Amino acid sequence: MGHIIGVLGFRKVCARWVPCMLSDEMKAERVHISQELLEHLEIGENFLKKFITGDETWVHHYDPENKRQSMEYCHKESPQLKKFKTHASVGKVTLTVFWNSERVVLADFHEKERKMNSQHYIETLTVLKRRIEQNGIRNETLFQHNNARLHRSAATRDAIQRLDFTVLPHPPYKPDLAPNNFHLFPKLKGQCFSCDEEVKSAVRKRFQKQNTDFFKDRFQKLVQRWRKCIEVRGIFCRKIIMQL
Repeated sequence: MGHIIGVLGFRKVCARWVPCMLSDEMKAERVHISQELLEHLEIGENFLKKFITGDETWVHHYDPENKRQSMEYCHKESPQLKKFKTHASVGKVTLTVFWNSERVVLADFHEKERKMNSQHYIETLTVLKRRIEQNGIRNETLFQHNNARLHRSAATRDAIQRLDFTVLPHPPYKPDLAPNNFHLFPKLKGQCFSCDEEVKSAVRKRFQKQNTDFFKDRFQKLVQRWRKCIEVRGIFCRKIIMQL
């Protein structure tokens, strides 16, 4: 039976993992917003220099390396490598980070007793505005965040208008088009920390060590992903998903 199937050209394959099922409308919206962002890039002077993006993320006390990060050079006669499945630790801190093509503008760790809501987010945006002015960024701020509920609330929209941020559209149904997923601090994976303060210290040191080229490279990869999204008509690209 197996021989016959092989002769007929069939083979058994596993389904490819994707973050979620996309409808035709979802794919079209992803393509449309990627095209809109590329148009801003083509006609806008110093577009990426005005671009600031950010999001909330969890930083775990232990976050295992993914399959690609654990790759090693081996001789053809070397025994096959094995990697046991592990999970991220329960211990974690919540971080809101905003960055542009040159640096991290603001890294704000949340106190565990504080609930993350619109009011807290507005306070963080206000601090971000002051930090932008302190860094001497005088140009128009093109601001992008995702479509989380607290980002879309009426109070948040009013605050963004008051702070004079120009909001760029964010392609929905990420994670392949979310800037903060582009390995902002991948070297923390595989490290173990005993407490929240060690995590915070490691994150701050990680950001301080990165030069401008690091952040420029991340933004150029973001542009490549917009183009790739259009090329594949809004579906999740296999190469992109493997990198997440």
